[in-house]
Amino acid sequence: MDVVRPAARVTRVAVDRVVNPPRLSDPKALRRAVSGKTVLVTGASYGLGEATARTLAAAGATVLLVARTADRLEELAAELNSLGGSAVAYPADLTDAAATEELAETVTERYGALDVIVTNAGKSMRRSLHLQYDRFHDFERTIGVNYLGPIRLLLGLLPPMRAAGRGHIVNISTIGVRIAPGPRWGAYQASKGAFDTWLRSVSPELRADGVTVSTAYMALLYTRMSAPTPIMRMLPGLHPGEAADIVAKAIVQRPRSLAPWWALPADVVSAALPGPVDGFMRVWARVTRDTDAATAGGAR
Repeated sequence: MDVVRPAARVTRVAVDRVVNPPRLSDPKALRRAVSGKTVLVTGASYGLGEATARTLAAAGATVLLVARTADRLEELAAELNSLGGSAVAYPADLTDAAATEELAETVTERYGALDVIVTNAGKSMRRSLHLQYDRFHDFERTIGVNYLGPIRLLLGLLPPMRAAGRGHIVNISTIGVRIAPGPRWGAYQASKGAFDTWLRSVSPELRADGVTVSTAYMALLYTRMSAPTPIMRMLPGLHPGEAADIVAKAIVQRPRSLAPWWALPADVVSAALPGPVDGFMRVWARVTRDTDAATAGGAR
């Protein structure tokens, strides 16, 4: 047993390095980067958002917690403050235009130009086409959380950051926007891809004003978002606390993107061999199936 456990750890580390983006290994670097700074995290009530908030609060940042779940946010803020951190809950539904605009106005009035914004809130959707015919509201909700909501929030928060000539946006995206679209994931990948494209489009303007942009293209995370899809439980992935170290690396080093090493080869293969890739996707669509849990969708 003592021999197996170290071997299993070595295997997991090796798989992690192959599958996932690189992670920060120096907590002191994060403290130097965010101590005394104000960081807003969306989707902060559970999963990666919660883990990121905990990591940032422990590093000395004032963390503004944004999510729909008011009770959960208040509990998390109270816990982080009791541990010596600094956190404030701002419940808001990013699909609600008025609530999002009010959130941006309130935050700007109280804090001015934010130092870091982590756009993490997300909604997943896995559903076959024949189950989508009478569910257009799924597309509206998904695009509201993953695309329109984050844009509306940034439009309210960016002016003071650009005027101050500083700030950093960290976009939590998915490796799905870098590879060929998978069957049943169209609504999710389209909405995440839309925000990714918009943010890359405005990035040169932001950088010219001193606001940097980083995108973390995450692989599989074991969160509420992936939980409804049974096959995800059998694939290698990261727990939220581990993935928070990827976000930390993005905050410290401010790269344009963080992605698994295989993202670029996958881009090339998708472009160079569309026929075989499409053939693989057709086979994948046949051998996988919908289940009640898998088609329910999930949120971070």
